[in-house]
Amino acid sequence: MFTNDDTERGQVGIGTLIVFIAMVLVAAIAAGVLINTAGMLQTQAEATGEESTQQVSDRLEIVSTSGEIDESNEVNQLKFVMAMAPGSDPIDLNQTTAQFIGEQGEEMKAINADESGGGGTNDYVELIQGVDDEDEPVLTDTSDRVELIFDVDGDGENGLDWDPLEEGEQLTVIFTTDAGASTQTEIRVPTTITDEDESVRL
Repeated sequence: MFTNDDTERGQVGIGTLIVFIAMVLVAAIAAGVLINTAGMLQTQAEATGEESTQQVSDRLEIVSTSGEIDESNEVNQLKFVMAMAPGSDPIDLNQTTAQFIGEQGEEMKAINADESGGGGTNDYVELIQGVDDEDEPVLTDTSDRVELIFDVDGDGENGLDWDPLEEGEQLTVIFTTDAGASTQTEIRVPTTITDEDESVRL
């Protein structure tokens, strides 16, 4: 039987070429999927990293804490001088919350002009340095200072719905920014308050 070796070799070559092209196409599709997945993972990782960084760095610092004394020698007002932490992005205090946990219960206050008493004026915020607008208080520099004021017996309008703090009473205050970064401080009223005291360091 007559056989054309050149023809057979050509048929084998075409089959091999088809298989090769199919393998290239499969590899290209797989590579595309991997590249797309890697891109998505990178984007998610960047977003997660940025969010985690903000939760750590975009926080407030408490410069000082004091309490105003009433005629019964009890603390009826809490004052916090606040600043932004080094490395923090600008912090909008209207997007910040203050949580009070003490012997009289637990309360969460939003430091927001619309939610405080005074008809649109933010009664919680008193400007000290570097911040121009009391209704839109935004800390943009580490030298900026504001004072946050909470009436302890404010009936929930401009402070806590608590009784004034007695000598030796303790509470925890947690400030949380819009980024989710928290700053916590422990407060203890002095065990002895005299009639001469108008305010005390806490």
